[in-house]
Amino acid sequence: MALAGTRSAGQAALALAIALFLGVFLVVPVATVIYVAFTEKGGGALTLVNFLDFARTDLFVRSFWNSIYVSAMTVMWASALALPLAYLTTRFEFRGAMLVQTLGFLPLVMPPFVGAVAMQLLFGRNGSANLLLDEWFGFKIGFMEGLNGVIFLQAIHYFPFILVNLSAALRNIDRSMEEAAQNLGAHGLRLFRRIALPLALPGYIAGASLVFVKVFDDVATPLLLNVKEMLAPQAYLRITSIGIDDPMGYVISVVLIVVAVATMWASAQVLKGKDYATTQRGGGGLARRKLKPRESFLAYSVVILILAMVLAPHVGLLLLSFATVWSFSPLPDGYTLAHYARVLGDSSVYIKNTLLYAGLAAGIDVVIGGAIAYLVLRTKLPGRQWLDWAASTALAVPGIVLGIGYLRAFYGVQLPDGTPLATLWIVIVLAIAIRRLPYALRAAYAALQQISVSLEEAAENLGATKARTVRRIVIPLMTGGLLAGFVTSFATAAVELSAVLILVQSNSDAPLAYGLYVLMQTPAGRGAGAALGVIAVIIVAICMGLAQLAADRSQRARGLDI
Repeated sequence: MALAGTRSAGQAALALAIALFLGVFLVVPVATVIYVAFTEKGGGALTLVNFLDFARTDLFVRSFWNSIYVSAMTVMWASALALPLAYLTTRFEFRGAMLVQTLGFLPLVMPPFVGAVAMQLLFGRNGSANLLLDEWFGFKIGFMEGLNGVIFLQAIHYFPFILVNLSAALRNIDRSMEEAAQNLGAHGLRLFRRIALPLALPGYIAGASLVFVKVFDDVATPLLLNVKEMLAPQAYLRITSIGIDDPMGYVISVVLIVVAVATMWASAQVLKGKDYATTQRGGGGLARRKLKPRESFLAYSVVILILAMVLAPHVGLLLLSFATVWSFSPLPDGYTLAHYARVLGDSSVYIKNTLLYAGLAAGIDVVIGGAIAYLVLRTKLPGRQWLDWAASTALAVPGIVLGIGYLRAFYGVQLPDGTPLATLWIVIVLAIAIRRLPYALRAAYAALQQISVSLEEAAENLGATKARTVRRIVIPLMTGGLLAGFVTSFATAAVELSAVLILVQSNSDAPLAYGLYVLMQTPAGRGAGAALGVIAVIIVAICMGLAQLAADRSQRARGLDI
């Protein structure tokens, strides 16, 4: 009994420590933003006047509808890119399907704002595509003009969210459903539209809602394209130009939170009350059929066209990183390594800070995510599910909102020497860690779910304490999942900008994403910015590869154990 009491006390202490961490670094900043939005300027009584001012200001109303429009159109165009790839690679015997899926995932390796300048050089008014169109056919297309540029770039970057979720959903459909429909006369696109796509709707909705929220929250991409009449850029501009006492920045932040939460709620409501389950056992999926020669030619033409479009930012960034001069010409006038020499010299502080910040943030995420997963799955503590829920809500909190909340909540907290807490680099680490915690948590949760409780019970029956069992049994078996969570958190933290843009106080404390944003602001810095962007892409790609490798090894190890 005493041992059980000690064990429960230890678990309660761990849960309390995690709750305190989430409370201070997630709940307090967000609550501060909400509180300031509902109070009079200067800290007066609660009021709705700030929201009335928001509704009466034409700039803010226009920015709100622009953000809704851009997000909705991005979902539409991202769907147009993802649906053909998902359909062709899951529905037909398509040679190179795995390569297509892999290349289709590559846009996520590059943050959208990194490719903004490269896409302007390729598809802008005087970019490569329009110069050739004007020379050959005598007209130009406004690919990158205003809101269209944001939609075009965001659709190319975020469509993999729909591709991955939709492809997975299509593979899990019981082929007997398709066979039954075929027996009733449904074939071709009608079969896909009436049977396969409705059954895969949960996967599509999951990807589409994530795309909508990501685009709605994005700050840097519109700013780099000189589009300021959107909500997230307006929140950033209000705080940085007017100051942290301006209530409009906080009102806009609350609107961003409400839209993110409403989107997630609406996506759940669309699927509520409907049954998408199938009765397949041990696999299945849609039956693949062979393409006829004409169909094969058409299919490969569509796939190559889509892949050429979505990989254009990578190609443009690589060319820009080596370009001496690239202006009013389809390709650079010459090539040089000077931009890489500059980056590795003058801008090496950005790389060092990124490795430090992302490493610390990922380490924090793995420790806390692993602890939350253990408390939820292996203990009976009351309220433990709230820890999972609280940590997961970070997905619904825009980075710009978290950055503003940290600045407001911690700027008044001063160290003994008078330095505001919000100006320390460790605050950037904590903000990044909170933003990426859900990734590590889900990886740890999945890893622990696949470990049988009987292994721990056997160890305890042989005299091992709970702590020794966790250290010698649980953690080693979770290593693959924890490593995957670490690498995923590290890779995404390395290019986090929304929160960082608000919190960086000096260039010496700036990470790689901030350096990229600053360099890309001026024509003189774009070559070096592109070189730094290529380095960022390589870092993220390596991390993603390591995450996949860790997951595969963990799965094989579990298979051998079984």
